[in-house]
Parts: sequence; structure tokens; C-alpha cells
Amino acid sequence: MGRNVWFQGEKLWGWGLAAVAIACCLGTTVVFAPGYMSPDSLEQLRQATGKTPLTDWHPPVLSLVWRALIAVTGTPSSMAVLQSVVLWGALWVVAWCVWDLTASRAGSLAVLGIGLTPPVLTFVGVVWKDVHAAAALLAACAVAFVGLRLRGRDVAPAMRWGLFGLGVLFLAYAMLVRKNVFLAAIPLFVLLVLALWRAPGRRTWALCVAALVAALVVPAVAISRIAHPVETRQGAQIMLDDLVHVLTVEELRSADVPPDLRNRLVAAAEKCRSVGALSDAYWACYERRPDGMARDADGITSLWLSEMGSHAPGYLQYRLRLFVGLLFETGYSYQAGVFPNDLGIEVAHPRLKAGLGAYIGGMGADLRPLFRGWFWLAVALFLTVRPGRGRFSLPIRALGVSAMVYVLGYLPIMPATNYRYVYWSALACTLGLLLLWLDRRPTASAPAASDAVRTGSAVTAAGAVTAHHPADPEEQHQPR
Repeated sequence: MGRNVWFQGEKLWGWGLAAVAIACCLGTTVVFAPGYMSPDSLEQLRQATGKTPLTDWHPPVLSLVWRALIAVTGTPSSMAVLQSVVLWGALWVVAWCVWDLTASRAGSLAVLGIGLTPPVLTFVGVVWKDVHAAAALLAACAVAFVGLRLRGRDVAPAMRWGLFGLGVLFLAYAMLVRKNVFLAAIPLFVLLVLALWRAPGRRTWALCVAALVAALVVPAVAISRIAHPVETRQGAQIMLDDLVHVLTVEELRSADVPPDLRNRLVAAAEKCRSVGALSDAYWACYERRPDGMARDADGITSLWLSEMGSHAPGYLQYRLRLFVGLLFETGYSYQAGVFPNDLGIEVAHPRLKAGLGAYIGGMGADLRPLFRGWFWLAVALFLTVRPGRGRFSLPIRALGVSAMVYVLGYLPIMPATNYRYVYWSALACTLGLLLLWLDRRPTASAPAASDAVRTGSAVTAAGAVTAHHPADPEEQHQPR
């Protein structure tokens, strides 16, 4: 009788977590309606609606997904809804798995609470590629948690590969929507494979890597050949920053580039110095062409390659100065609604926007480290080095490594000191810290169950998630 009561309570708690996640999803959807948008967001909306040509300055995949959503729903707000659904859905899956593995109601509820913390909630409904990437990476983590939950069970190979395929799709989308997410995705890819296979052999690793490469290459090629986005050579924007901030004006005047480009480089360097613009020269100081960097990219790239080697000390000092700014002067922690636009897009609920701004702004003032890059880099390093030895040590370390390399990856390419560049790291580290706390607290156990966490669910002793198991039958005869 006692066990039946326990299982009924367990089932009800699972439904309760789902209800909380749905309520939070609906709440954030209403607060952020129709989706907060910066000029970047509005430009991608123009491309999604066909008002401007599709370009590769911003990830074409985001605009194409938005276009498909508008075609189905008839409203641009569908993108913000999708973001909320993915993020809260991923948090619910992780919470459900945490409940199943630990029997901790507080722990499973705290997982959902991550979405309401200021460093995470601030951008949940902002239509940015950074948010899309973070939500997709979190969804891939959620799939890995399902794999961890199923480790002690006999799972059909089809189900195992199906889960892997779903996780790879999320990882591939994250990388397609934000190129530098590649570094952050690698640890999560390893987590996904190790969560689904107890002892993957070389053949399994090879197949998994091939699947990830295919998931990246196939849609990229399809978008290029079918949608034909206009090539803008946006990557030259980073080199432009280096040139106008590392080389002197006199050196730029004698640069071996076409006269028109040379004059605009000199003018940009002089303007950046006069207005004190330390980065983002393309937008702050440069005389831009209508087609972006396309016509200037070759000249800028050639000049960068020929000059940066002889200006290595200045280059390193400049990049370190920017990176220190990202760590200690992190800004733009809140996108206040929708920028003025000619598309008729306005915030649906101004009072809710003001309330959200007060919450984020107040917490940011009282707990400033939560919106600083150095804090999340330090937490990521701690999670990487000290993940513990409990049941969640594998995902804790993967989240730590992912968060750490994502921040460090901005060292050579960072255009500005915006908080959104550490958004994934903040989300990953918050989840990692919570899992570490769960590993260090006593594990709850069901009535009539002694050493097992819960009979009838994933019957595992404490620490079983990361313990070594014999290889799966499909792996036993593969070479190591």
C-alpha cells in the first residue's frame, strides 16, 4: 500500500512539473510578446517577410525558420513563442530526469526555477541568434539527460539512435545559427554520446561524428543552393576592427590596398579615435557600402594577413583589452522591448515590460556579478576542475567545459562587450551549479526501498549514472 501511494505521488509530481513548465512558458510568452527585438532582430524579420533580400550577414537559417513560422501562423510573434517552448521544454525534461534519478522535489523544481533567474530570463523572449543557440544547446543537454536516465535499462538500438539524432539536430542548429558555438557544442556532443552508450567503441564514435557533420553540411549546402543568400563577407568586420585599432593612421595611409578602401580605413581610424570607439568599427566609424563588406573583404583580409604578423604585440594587447572589457565591463544585459521600426512591431504589454525591466535592472544592480563575464568564466572553470564524483559529474563537467570554451572563444573575434556573448555560459553554469548541489546533498529514497533510488523507475544506486558498466551488446565485438 505504501509503495502504491509513493508511485501515485511520483506520477502526480511529474505532472506538476509539466504544469509549472507550461505556466512559465505561457508567462514568458505573454511578457515578451510579440518578442523583443533589436535592430539585428528587425533586419532578420525583414528578410523573413521578404521585405529585404536574404543575406548571410546574420544566419540565414534563423530567417528561414522565422519565414516558415509566419507562413504557418501568420504572425511574427511565433518566433518568440518557439524560443520559450524550446527553453521551457528542455528545462522540464531535465527537471523530470532529475526527479526520476534523485527523488528530489526541491531539486527538480529548482531546475525549472533556472528559467526565472535574472541572467537567464532577461533574454528568453529576445529574438537573437545567441538565444536560439543557447536554447538549442540546452535542448541537446535535455536529450543527454534522457540518455542518462535510461542507462540502467535495456533500450532498443532504434530508440538510442533516435534520441541521438534528436540531440544532434539541436547541436547542428545551434552551430548553424551561431558559428562560434562550435567550441561549446563539442563537449555537449561528447556528453550526448557517453550518455546514450555505456562504452562507445570506435565504430559508434565514427558514426556519431559522421552524423553530426552531415547534420551541419546538408542544411548549409541546401540553404546556399536553394535560398541563395547574398554573400556579405561579414567575417571581415573583425579584421577591420584590428586594422583601425592596431595600425597607426600613418601606416594605414601607406597601406597597399585600393585608394578608396585606404581612404575609408584612414577615416575610420581617425573617427574611432575621436569618438573613443574601442570596437565595432564597422558600425561606429566606417563608411559602409550598401552590400556590406563584400567588395572590401578581399582588400581588408589581404592587409590584415600582411600586417598583423609584424604588429603581434599591438594585436594581442588590443584583443586582450577587448576581452577584459567583456569580462569586467559586460554591458547590454537587457533588451528593453522593441526598437522603433517601420514594420508595425510594438511591445504588446508595456506595463509587463516595465516590470520585467525593473526586475532585471534591480537584480543586476544588487547582484552585479550575475551579469559579468568574469563570474561565469570562473564558475565554468570550477565546474570543469571540480565536477565531483556523484551521479551528475559527467554533465557537470561537460557544461563547465562548454561554458568556459564559449567565453574564451570570443578572445580573437569579439566585436563588443555585450552580455549576450556569455548568455549560454550563464545558463550552462547555473544548471551545472544546481546539479553539483544535488550531488552533494543526501539522496531521497522511496518507502520500502533501501539502497535504490526508486524501484520501478530507473533502479540505480547513488552514483550509478556515471559508474562504469559493461559495453552494450552492439559494442562488445567492436575494436577499441
